[in-house]
Amino acid sequence: MIYIVIPVFNRLIYTKACLESLQKQTNKQFKVVVVDHGSSDGTSAHIKKYYPDTILLNGDANMWWAAATNLGIKYALNNDAKFILTLNNDTVAEANYLENLLEAVYQAPKDSLIGSSAINSTTKSVVFRGEILNAFNWFTETSQNVVNKNYTPQFGLIELTHYPGRGLLIPMLVFKKIGLFDEVNFPHYMSDYEFTLRARKAGFKIFCAYNALLGVYPEASGANQLKNKKNIKNYYHHLFGMKGGANLPLFYKYALRHCPVYALPSFLLLGTIRRITGYWLKN
Repeated sequence: MIYIVIPVFNRLIYTKACLESLQKQTNKQFKVVVVDHGSSDGTSAHIKKYYPDTILLNGDANMWWAAATNLGIKYALNNDAKFILTLNNDTVAEANYLENLLEAVYQAPKDSLIGSSAINSTTKSVVFRGEILNAFNWFTETSQNVVNKNYTPQFGLIELTHYPGRGLLIPMLVFKKIGLFDEVNFPHYMSDYEFTLRARKAGFKIFCAYNALLGVYPEASGANQLKNKKNIKNYYHHLFGMKGGANLPLFYKYALRHCPVYALPSFLLLGTIRRITGYWLKN
């Protein structure tokens, strides 16, 4: 059984669209767990009334993405989940999304993590299929976005080195071997990338399912909202706030934990410069 874990904090309009898309799935072998960690817009009441089959958990208002997601994962693991799909509420699944995601499970090596192909919910163009890091990328503090590469994926799969938690299918064994998302050191951004790098170090492979299409709203992320309204206050939150896409303290923790020693000075220097200057560049 697949348990789909969706942390929510307000933004009911997105949650409704997400849940409605899941109701239309061609594959029905799943359960949805929504973790409402402090919404004030009537999210919980709406879900209870209109989506009674959804498992609703109440989280703490101080939770961020990692802790809220972990709460749902713990529930799923205690109820014999075979796979857990971490999903954001600002996503809309194509009707055959889960069917194609499960097909990828049987094509990939056993116990692989399977990511989704993110498409712009308005234009339907593919915007993200994961990233690849090699030795050169660690030196330059860059990664290869596979959308921009001329890949011909074998069996509909693209192998990756890391992938975000927005549409990531994770076998139960992965959590048993490496634990949950690190909600202490990476409470929000980077917790998903950190998790997948940890999984890869433990011997698990990571792929993107080429045909598992998941609609996203690029403008909905907190990081993009900060960059779209440029001012000194938002710049500070961009560099140090929990929703800041360039959060420097988290970046340093991430680098010290995962960057190879040989590339660490370059990775830290270039990464810091990009985060300090990148805010003011055109999006």
